[in-house]
Formats: sequence, structure tokens, C-alpha cells
Amino acid sequence: MRIAMLARNAKLYSHKRLVEAAEERGHTLDILNTLRCTVHIASHRPEVFYDGEVVAPYDAVIPRIGASVTNYGLSILRQFEMRGTWPLNESVAIGRSRDKLRSMQILAKYGLGLPLTAFAHDPKQTSEIIRAVKGPPVVIKLLEGTQGIGVVLAETEASAKSVIEAFRGANVNILVQEFIKEAGGTDIRAFVIGGKVVAAMKRTGAADDFRSNLHRGGSAELIKITPEERSTAVRAAKHMGLNVCGVDMLRSNHGPVIMEVNSSPGLEGVEKATGKDVAGAIIDFIATNAKTGKTKTRGKG
Repeated sequence: MRIAMLARNAKLYSHKRLVEAAEERGHTLDILNTLRCTVHIASHRPEVFYDGEVVAPYDAVIPRIGASVTNYGLSILRQFEMRGTWPLNESVAIGRSRDKLRSMQILAKYGLGLPLTAFAHDPKQTSEIIRAVKGPPVVIKLLEGTQGIGVVLAETEASAKSVIEAFRGANVNILVQEFIKEAGGTDIRAFVIGGKVVAAMKRTGAADDFRSNLHRGGSAELIKITPEERSTAVRAAKHMGLNVCGVDMLRSNHGPVIMEVNSSPGLEGVEKATGKDVAGAIIDFIATNAKTGKTKTRGKG
């Protein structure tokens, strides 16, 4: 099987592991720098070019699109889909996951546990949205943030107003969320592949940091999740339309609440914490399920 991976940094642990796992199973996996791909749009001939040359046909494509190039990366992925290449995660589903507000709206529609969340445009509504999430304290998030960047804990109403006004002044969109104090600076990442949780880890934030992201200095360890947490992760992946994702949850007094559904989860933390071959499980899923032309978004843009 010939597999392409859209990624900008071939040296990342996750990308090297996927190449290794593919080669161990007799497949070819080529890493294509997303920003070196171009599309030529013509009727009935949806081509992808790489460094000026037409990209040869691939059986499947693994999108590992960085958050900073989401729109461009999704355009390239859509072109692969138009050519009939089977995507590990489809462009429409990735687009949903990258929009934090849209993600929350979809998950809420299907009754999944979420922290109280508010969204408003007018700075004059600041006090209203703080009360709506039972704050202070409140968590303020950039809609386009990733890896814990653009996430602020405001412990008083005055500090919350100051942060919200600063973000508004920078003309960026934000969410305001309930602070789940009982989580104690830890969260759970459940790694879902093909509708099953294949690995789970507990992440603990660095000292004096309420964020548990490993990129922010946090640590990870193996954890046994509850049946409710497992069901929540699987349902979240299903309703977001993702074959592979990391579902980040907090343990609240009223059950698991979802903080984020990550469509390009890193492999290093979860593999080292659990000892499981997650990269191999991804490649096995592709080998079993990739069928040319079977993307749901084929022909729909």
C-alpha cells in the first residue's frame, strides 16, 4: 500500500513512528510537506502537485496538518479526496475539530458532557458570560489556540474582564468556560482509532500551571478509564466524524467533561506512558479500511 502523509516536519516523533510502523508492515509512506503542495483546479482533473510535479496516486493519505496552516492544509487534503484518495480523517471532520466553538456546539447537540461555555462578541456582555459559566474563576480560550497556547485562567471578575478586553482589542475570538476545580490540574486523553479507545493516559500540569498539556511541561502516566469515560470518548469521535483522534476530558463532580477533540494527536506522550504501539494501530486501521474513492466528501467540496 502507498500512503502519503501531509506534514511539515518529518523529524517529529509522531511522524517518524508512523513511517516506521508502515515500513514494518510492508507499506510505503511518503511525507509531503503540506506547504510545498499546490492544487490545479480543472474540470474532471483534480490534481495535486508537489514541487511542481504531479503527485502520483496514493491509496491513503494521513493528514497531520499544523494548526497554523489549517485552511491551506484542508484545501490540499480536499484535493486528495477529490482524486479518490482515502483520508485517515476527512477534511470536513478536521475543520469541525479545529473550530472550538463549532466542536462544542456539535458535542452539546448529542448530549455529551461539557464544561459550561459561553461566547459573545460585545465586550459589554463580559459580566453576563462570566455569570453564565458560574465564575469567577473562569477559563478563557482563543478559538484558534492549540497545545495550551491562548488559554488563560482568570481567578477574579476584574482579571477576567481585563483578559477578555485585551483579547477583544486584538480582534480575536474567544470562549469563556467553567473552571473545573476538582480536576486538580489533570486531564485524561483517550486515544480513539476506528471507534475504539486503544490507549489512555492521565496528564498532569507543571507546577503552578492549571494546563496539563505535555508541550507546556506537563507529565503523563497510564490510567484505567471508566466505562463512562470510554463511552464519552468514542461518542465524541463518532459525532465529530473522526476515525482517529485524541479526546481530552476532565473528571468533574458530574462525570467526564470534554475539553477538546484533537484530530492530529501526538503519539509520543501516549506511547511512552502506555507502552502501546499506537502508530502501528493507526497503520493497521488504514490497511483494513482504505478503499479508493470511498471518502464521504468525494465530489462535495
